[in-house]
Amino acid sequence: MNDSNRRLHGTWSSRWTFILAATGSAVGLGNIWKFPYIAGENGGGAFVLIYLVCILLVGVPVMMAEVMLGRKGGMSPINTMRHLAEEAGGHRAWSAVGWVGMVVGVLILSYYSVIAGWALHYIGEMAGGALQGASGRDSAMRFAGLLADPKRLMALHTVFILLTMGVVIGGVTHGLGVAVRTMMPLLFLLLVVLLLYGADSGNFAAGLDFMFSFRFDGLTWKGVLEALGHAFFSLSLGMGAIMAYGAYMPEDAPIGKSVVTIAFFDTLVALMMGLAIFSMVFAVPGLAPDAGPSLMFQTLPVVFGNMSGGLLFGVLFFMLVALAAWSSSISLIEPGVAWLIETHRFNRITANLLLGGIAWVLGIGTVLSFNLWQDYTLGDSTFFDVLDFLTASILLPLTGMFIAIFAGWVMRKEVATAALGDRAPRLLALWYWLLRYVAPVAIGGIFLFGLYSKLI
Repeated sequence: MNDSNRRLHGTWSSRWTFILAATGSAVGLGNIWKFPYIAGENGGGAFVLIYLVCILLVGVPVMMAEVMLGRKGGMSPINTMRHLAEEAGGHRAWSAVGWVGMVVGVLILSYYSVIAGWALHYIGEMAGGALQGASGRDSAMRFAGLLADPKRLMALHTVFILLTMGVVIGGVTHGLGVAVRTMMPLLFLLLVVLLLYGADSGNFAAGLDFMFSFRFDGLTWKGVLEALGHAFFSLSLGMGAIMAYGAYMPEDAPIGKSVVTIAFFDTLVALMMGLAIFSMVFAVPGLAPDAGPSLMFQTLPVVFGNMSGGLLFGVLFFMLVALAAWSSSISLIEPGVAWLIETHRFNRITANLLLGGIAWVLGIGTVLSFNLWQDYTLGDSTFFDVLDFLTASILLPLTGMFIAIFAGWVMRKEVATAALGDRAPRLLALWYWLLRYVAPVAIGGIFLFGLYSKLI
């Protein structure tokens, strides 16, 4: 491996820039859209407790390993894994971990941008007053109308892809670094404003009770596995993004402390968003917190349309959703861009045009899955369903599991622990034990559960 590629892309200006960038990667639609509704479907507080335990026992150890690999390799995930495998005496085939991560990032971006486009659309809907006094039926019809309009969905998808490419083109310092230092404080500000609005105008006591009361009768084994899966996916693990960001991390920054901080902020956003959403949902009679995936795009528009000052805060809410999606999307394309620059000497503009163009083309399939292609299915799955299952239930768990196995079993213990840059022997020993024995089994459970739930 030619070491001239190492640190080719520069480094974050500080440890806190890395923390903001990785938090931005982690805080996306998973926290803003998915966490509230799966908590609602699984009994609230009991699910939250299991989720927090899974973050600590699985998410944090694997994230530490992924950041460690990225910083030690100093290159794109593909070249990092090849270099570290050679250094550890392993087979070059370990570079497949980086390849899968890069491909998964582009695949996820292709449909992520379509869903993020819905949030852009609802900013306009709220700002224009279209949902003032809307009933559940009105909201459902408007959302169905959006999904049935491929031209509008394509326009929104295109805008979001261009926003993503625009940031990544700027590079680590002037693109990604500047973006996260701007986006993340704004995201937290908007979140605090929405939480205060929910506390003032909503039923905050009911939201608090729902989020943190332990109703274990509403939690099934399926819910436990869903909590484990969401803990893994909400930290953006297994898609190369965290490894790529780790490659730009300052050499003297302690990885363990940084990752714990990232996990704290990521979890804080999920909990704050859940509190804000449920406080507002419980304030409107007849609405339920277990509305499932429709909670954001059908239930919440009714909430905002029927609360005092709701349309203004609806605009702020969907701006928050779009901002969170944007901060995550830039991390999805960066691993592939870094590899093209290192290996094929692309510049950032052409690398972005290529990968962004591929994601845009694939996104057409997701757009059409909700209208013109909705009857063309594989089994009962549309093109979008197939992509979602392939990435979330197969490729991401496999990549995450192999990262844990490589760092825990292929690399020598003294090399792995020294690369973390932390000096707490007992905590390092705990990390290594969790990485070797707990994480692979837990992630394997996610993988098997995903296959089982699809086949039955």
